[in-house]
Amino acid sequence: MSFSLGDEIALLQGKESFLLVALAGSRFCLCIESSTGEYCQGVDPTDLIVVSAPEGGEVEPGIMLIELVRKYHLPLIVLPKDHPGSKRLSYVVSVGPEIHADCSIRRGTHPEQHVICANDELHGLTIATSAEGFEVSSIPDGVTLKRLQFQMKAVFS
Repeated sequence: MSFSLGDEIALLQGKESFLLVALAGSRFCLCIESSTGEYCQGVDPTDLIVVSAPEGGEVEPGIMLIELVRKYHLPLIVLPKDHPGSKRLSYVVSVGPEIHADCSIRRGTHPEQHVICANDELHGLTIATSAEGFEVSSIPDGVTLKRLQFQMKAVFS
């Protein structure tokens, strides 16, 4: 399934969890920090920023996470495999031209940006960049795809 996307965010929603998908929109260097070092990955304007909420919840924190990466180029933190904090991560993010949803990995412990931890209802789903936005393949039954309208605005008085 093809989905055109500009500055908007798309929502792939199951009954218990969701993925948010956005285009990077610009070229930048994404730093990925781990306990063993740092590496930097080039991000192209057509690369995808995908946020997963394996337990569901509100979409707004996921939107904020996308914007922290997309607009402010916030570095990603990767935890060691057995870190106790990984089970408390409600939202995780991956950035790249193609991302695979996988329910068999631990949240926040994979520096590889081609996989993202997801609920088993989204397992196997693949999201890949395309000329118009992105394509989704292996969409499980019961998963819907919607376009989100959002606005982040600070008003000072």
